[in-house]
Amino acid sequence: MKKNIPNINFKPADDENFGFEIVPIEKIANRKQTDDHNSQKPHQLKFYNLLFFTKGEGRHFIDFKWYSVKENTLVYLSKEQINAFDFSTNLQGYCMVFTEVFFVSCFSNFTDNFVFRLFNPELFSPILQIPKESDFLNYFNLLQKEFNKKQAFNQKDITKALLTILISKAENIKQNQSKKHFDSSKLSLFQNFNSLLENHYTQSRNASFYADKLAITYKHLNTICKELMNKTAKNVIDDFIVLQAKRKLINTSIKSTKLAYDLGFEDPTNFTKYFKKQTGLTPKSFVKSLKNE
Repeated sequence: MKKNIPNINFKPADDENFGFEIVPIEKIANRKQTDDHNSQKPHQLKFYNLLFFTKGEGRHFIDFKWYSVKENTLVYLSKEQINAFDFSTNLQGYCMVFTEVFFVSCFSNFTDNFVFRLFNPELFSPILQIPKESDFLNYFNLLQKEFNKKQAFNQKDITKALLTILISKAENIKQNQSKKHFDSSKLSLFQNFNSLLENHYTQSRNASFYADKLAITYKHLNTICKELMNKTAKNVIDDFIVLQAKRKLINTSIKSTKLAYDLGFEDPTNFTKYFKKQTGLTPKSFVKSLKNE
């Protein structure tokens, strides 16, 4: 039986670590790559990761798509996302990795809407190009300097403050580049829709089901999804389910038949047809295509 896709947990080098670490990408590239932990093969994160590329040009794999990256590219990687490095080029940079507990504590004073959109690839691209004239790099250097101090007074709170500033600076750039401005009430509804979808996607793929649970009309839900995502509510549901299917399919020990039932399909044939309609590939062809990347 083939091994499952590795789940990578937060394992700091220092026993006194408080849930945050900065790791040079070169260090990851130089690690011994094994079947259980090969950074160049798809693996699933169990923590949050901000990749900041400082030199070179190449690509990074995020949830089944390769993205171009270069100097001053910031990559948002959320917990549970699939990702992989490509060390074939001269890319250099750093991984800012942190636990969910540390992440939540950093932004405890921010609104739920702000935190929700931070690491939400549905709303924004996971790739952000930092302008050369931005002071983002200054704050990153301060954060790195503070992290490298050993047993400094109040290091945890200083690190949290600097990371909060750094991400806030990135969000300001993101807002200016995307030109997206979200109505807070609509974003809250969309966030609730996402939460319901995560909890009930095996129960229903019907947009009206979720509209009823939100106590709004199907038309209202559809309008919100079109405005925020440029997708219908049904498109959002389908994209979510296909992503869950892909994440489970890459776990090569699972059979397509079992996956169909796990995702709430009554008939495996219907799942295969559904998957092919959404992706243009059968589940088996999808797995094979990843091996050829």
